[in-house]
Amino acid sequence: MSETSGPGVAPFERVCFQLQVKPERIDEYRERHAAVWPDMLEALKATGWNNYSLFLRDDGLLIGYVETPSIVDAQAAMARTDVNARWQAEMGDFFVDLDVPPDEGFVRLTEVFHLEDQLAALDDDAASDPALSGTSTESSDS
Repeated sequence: MSETSGPGVAPFERVCFQLQVKPERIDEYRERHAAVWPDMLEALKATGWNNYSLFLRDDGLLIGYVETPSIVDAQAAMARTDVNARWQAEMGDFFVDLDVPPDEGFVRLTEVFHLEDQLAALDDDAASDPALSGTSTESSDS
């Protein structure tokens, strides 16, 4: 499951994706992301890219993670910003076999497990079935 919500919390998607950084560009890629342009950071936040992280393996495998109300809406909102057009143009050459901007060419991974979702399902089951919650309906008279 890739959506979650709670009381008073708007639903959001947890999105994980991958790209492949060219081996000869890995060091520069790390440098660029150590100091992302302030206007790019602000645009990401303003367009719904929350809890956004990138993880880079030594061989260039890049894994991204973001939480957003809608990845489609977040991508569309970023596409309307000037800073994103400049960033994507500069970053596009860092990736292997990519003929579209990086923010359009990533491979989205399917979420197969999320601890909090499964714990919440257990809580929901227990709330609807007292036998599962450990609550006894028997009374004891002494």
